[in-house]
This record gives sequence, C-alpha cells and structure tokens, in this order.
Amino acid sequence: MTIDKTLRIRAGISRSRNVLTRAERVSKLQASERWHEGDPVLGMPKVRVQKVSLKKKKKTKKAEEEEAAASAEKK
Repeated sequence: MTIDKTLRIRAGISRSRNVLTRAERVSKLQASERWHEGDPVLGMPKVRVQKVSLKKKKKTKKAEEEEAAASAEKK
C-alpha cells in the first residue's frame, strides 16, 4: 500500500525520534565508554534519547529599542 500524497511530509520525519537504530545505540555507548569491541549486541544497555527543546531567546533591550524605533518610523 502506498501513502496518500496529502499525508506525506516533504522533509521526512521532522520531529525527534524516540527509538535509535542499533548502530546509533552502539555509537552513543562507545562515546560514553559503556561499549567495548566484542560485546554482544543482544542485551545492550538502554540509551536515553535526549529531547531537543527549543527555547525562545529573550530579547535584549537594544533589540526592543530598535523594534520600537522601526515601528515608530513606519507610522
């Protein structure tokens, strides 16, 4: 079965995944030195997936003053 064109997302999965492939898990374990060459791939330790949360940047006073000046000039 194919997916309908209206349901398809152009960029693929744009949100973060909560499941890693085996290769991704091994690379994360190697980075944290919890995986060594020759360890069995079955029964690997769990790897936490970091959720990315984008916070809005606080506006500085200079930026607020520039926006106020720009809006005053438009009027």
